[in-house]
Amino acid sequence: MKIESMICSAVIEGVKTLYGAEVPEKMVQLQKTKREFEGNLTLVVFPFLKMSRKKPEETAQEIGEYLAARCEAVAAFNVVKGFLNIVVAPSAWLSLLGDIDADENFGHRQATDASPLVMIEYSSPNTNKPLHLGHVRNNLLGWSLAQIMAANGNRVVKTNIVNDRGIHICKSMLAWLKYGNGETPETSGKKGDHLIGDYYVAFDKHYREEVKALMAEYVAGGMDEEAAEKKAKEEAPLIKEAHDMLVKWEQNDPEVRALWKRMNDWVYAGFDETYKAMGVGFDKIYYESETYLRGKAKVEEGLEKGLFFRKDDNSVWADLTDEGLDQKLLLRSDGTSVYMTQDIGTAEMRFKDFPIDKMIYVVGNEQNYHFQVLSILLDRLGFKWGRELVHFSYGMVELPNGKMKSREGTVVDADDLMALMVADARRTSEEAGKFDDMTEEERSEIARIVGMGALKYFILKVDARKNMLFNPEESIDFNGNTGPFIQYTHARIRSILRKAENGGVITAGTQLNDKEIALIQKMNDYGAAVEQAGKDYSPSGIANYCYELTKEFNQFYHDYSILREEDEQKKQMRLVLARNVAKIIRNGMSLLGIEVPERM
Repeated sequence: MKIESMICSAVIEGVKTLYGAEVPEKMVQLQKTKREFEGNLTLVVFPFLKMSRKKPEETAQEIGEYLAARCEAVAAFNVVKGFLNIVVAPSAWLSLLGDIDADENFGHRQATDASPLVMIEYSSPNTNKPLHLGHVRNNLLGWSLAQIMAANGNRVVKTNIVNDRGIHICKSMLAWLKYGNGETPETSGKKGDHLIGDYYVAFDKHYREEVKALMAEYVAGGMDEEAAEKKAKEEAPLIKEAHDMLVKWEQNDPEVRALWKRMNDWVYAGFDETYKAMGVGFDKIYYESETYLRGKAKVEEGLEKGLFFRKDDNSVWADLTDEGLDQKLLLRSDGTSVYMTQDIGTAEMRFKDFPIDKMIYVVGNEQNYHFQVLSILLDRLGFKWGRELVHFSYGMVELPNGKMKSREGTVVDADDLMALMVADARRTSEEAGKFDDMTEEERSEIARIVGMGALKYFILKVDARKNMLFNPEESIDFNGNTGPFIQYTHARIRSILRKAENGGVITAGTQLNDKEIALIQKMNDYGAAVEQAGKDYSPSGIANYCYELTKEFNQFYHDYSILREEDEQKKQMRLVLARNVAKIIRNGMSLLGIEVPERM
């Protein structure tokens, strides 16, 4: 039994024996003892004063004496005002270490057929450009959140909705027709997603030139600049052609559809390479081209029921003013759908495919309003889960030199970023002399693991709700709160274990010092950290726990030897201690999608 559980049960028994009162488990508040006081765990006594009818110090003293006499886990105690500081018995710490050692998945709960089913949507790329740094944060958060929810005993379905239709897709298609000269990934030597992204940028370049020329013409004709710009953006030939292409696509024009499929297939092949390098994947992929009609049907259904209204220009809207919001467009005047319509269709499709208990959307905070509206609309349309959807809203990733803009081609490409991180990891490791006795194959693999670990950890250690500044140079550091620091500690422990003559055993009566006790207590916190990360949807909670555990081990290892310890019992116990620190680091980092090498 866990130490906290043993003490909690003893407190409940003690309050009943001493004061004749039954108390629920939730009333027993145990927390880590503050560093300035003696003890390991502290019991908050104030909830029991109504039962004891005594002062806090007297109540704490009585409960402390009861625990010391009757609970094997309690060696001693001291009272500070209304707090009972408990010194845990060495035998209890050794027993706890044995329990941790016996459980390969310590801190994780296994799902059953009856466990809640959680669907997590992340990535959601557009097929008009490659994945960029913003997508990297999205994918890493989504993948990590899926691992955390699974570790909390949920069944998890990882899903992606690909934005494969719409005006932005038509812009790339039109630019390729006009300026591509039949270029393909094979003839250009480019990944398909990169090739199509180039034409999205090309469209914007030519479109801005047309807008500029039309603006000059309108201003010359006496129109003010603001009105001239608005009209120029609407009247530019390229944007009109793109809208015409979108209408043709929705009308199933065979030529437009054939071009659309060909170019999207190029993009998907490129995406697959990027996802593989990033170490993420999906259980089910949905495509907006397959879901938007369902959304249109649901909107039409809502229109018939009086839930929505049609304007004179034939567009369909939802009036959300009674919710303190405004009116929301659902179908354009030409009958084409918008993102909201597509999301309604996708949601219906998913809930028919899976018995989902919780739906989590991993989408940036610029879409907070969108998901607020989506929740209301799904609820109005009769989906019982509409109000319960979770928008895992995260902040944007910014660069030292400012924000990214896809249309202008100023994004940090995901493929380029990952390649840079791996190259930097290799260079840093070589300069530190860590590759001296390795084969080329080992060097390449460890550079990949360390480079990707640095990238993932740097992004995931930040509270997801906050905007963050990404600086690759800071992420690859073998000291401090970084992925490589944690990976290196794991590799160091594995090296110690390889040199040991055996794997270590625990012998009753082995003496523990304060650092060893602190390390066991920190390991014991892992399950609570996983549980809290699941409640808060917080990969950063796991990242910070892994860092704290790693720091705790390094402080211990700085002061105490393992292999050179002369007391054989202590040496064997420390090997068990080290083995389990490595295990928890490995399991914790896996929740972040980060690999840890056996050597580096």
